Amino acid sequence: MTVLETKNLSKNYGFIKAVKNLSLKVERGQILGILGPNGSGKTTFLGMVLDIIKKDSGSYTWFDGFHGDNARKHLGALLETPNFYPYKHAVDNLELVAHIKKVNNPRIDELLEIVNLAHRKKSPFSSYSLGMKQRLGIAGAMIGNPDVLIFDEPTNGLDPQGIAEVRKTIIDIANQGKTIIMASHILDEVEKVCTHVSIIKNGNLLASGTVGSIISDDIQVEIAATHLDSLKTMLANDSRISKLTEKDGKLFLMVDEDFSTAEINQMAHNNGITLTHLVAKSKSLESEFLEITNKAK
Repeated sequence: MTVLETKNLSKNYGFIKAVKNLSLKVERGQILGILGPNGSGKTTFLGMVLDIIKKDSGSYTWFDGFHGDNARKHLGALLETPNFYPYKHAVDNLELVAHIKKVNNPRIDELLEIVNLAHRKKSPFSSYSLGMKQRLGIAGAMIGNPDVLIFDEPTNGLDPQGIAEVRKTIIDIANQGKTIIMASHILDEVEKVCTHVSIIKNGNLLASGTVGSIISDDIQVEIAATHLDSLKTMLANDSRISKLTEKDGKLFLMVDEDFSTAEINQMAHNNGITLTHLVAKSKSLESEFLEITNKAK
């Protein structure tokens, strides 16, 4: 089932085009990371599909229109910093959220277990760490058992422990069959958490697909030798090398995944070239992201 489909969704703020003709699909069960630098249009996009920000043009549809005008009741969202009463504890704060959402059976104890806050459910919100506050916000978004959860920069400002805790919480929620849409500028988090990614820059959708399809199978190889020119000549015409650049006395190659460092080393040896440096690295979402966004300048 298509959970969300947007068609040419656009939003301008005066002369600033925040989102430009953005079209994408989100299927049930996906964890979609909307990835882009700060100011790329991620939050504006989420605001439009949540009907918080008025779109200028284009359209969006939730659940193939199945829920009609009641689609919002099947969504849970945490945008920016969670807002709770600082002097109230977790249970009281979540009961207030349930009252606002008109949810009669909010399953608060169960939600606090999911976000690992059951042991602090009677502690005031003001005593929580930033990571705990964020996890309570996630629990609040889950009240009413929504089919889709939407998070805007859920790990922003957190320390490494808080990031790891929020990451685990999101993965645990996704394992329950929920669809998750999260905006982030932290590439490592998207790569570790998400099944799919959409890359946005200056309001434009540059790439979209599974994380595996965005990251190419090419391997980056760093290589150096005592006679660098001879090494460069040897490698220049090999069809398994898609890119070759030189920097700081090293060659940087993008090679097919089946072109092993052992084979490169043997080739050099057969040509009388002694290698002084040989390292292979799989491409990361970070390197792919930088390549995609730099092309879009």
